[in-house]
Amino acid sequence: MDLRKLKTLIDLVSDSNVSELEITEAEGKVRIVKGSNTVVQAYVPASMPMAAAPAAPLAAVAAQAEAPAPEAPALHTVKSPMVGTFYRSASPGAKSFVEVGDMVKVGDTICIIEAMKILNEIEADKAGKVTQILCENGQAVEYGQSLLTIE
Repeated sequence: MDLRKLKTLIDLVSDSNVSELEITEAEGKVRIVKGSNTVVQAYVPASMPMAAAPAAPLAAVAAQAEAPAPEAPALHTVKSPMVGTFYRSASPGAKSFVEVGDMVKVGDTICIIEAMKILNEIEADKAGKVTQILCENGQAVEYGQSLLTIE
């Protein structure tokens, strides 16, 4: 969530009669609770349960909201389009389709997923540099599982 948006939400809760506000977005949840003199904020990634979220006083949250976010390279995750077995190369002993550090173009074959004895070539849906391979050769993968990241 954008830090300016978070600060605006905190200010709105502080200045209103609302005692609690919770917003759910694709990245996770934001929950703001107004107490005696404190507004508690929790940002929860979608994969983390709400109870495990950290809480901070209003001053600390406001300071975080005003600090500029460091520019991180945009990583794109290639996800498995099906359930099957992940293979890095076309056959045992053959050269892998991609290695960490390789540059790929849209449409380049990056791996194979075998499903029901059919070998499905998975192509890069974004151009860039392969930064991480998240599956082992021969590993079973689920639909939507992250296979690799491209910067």
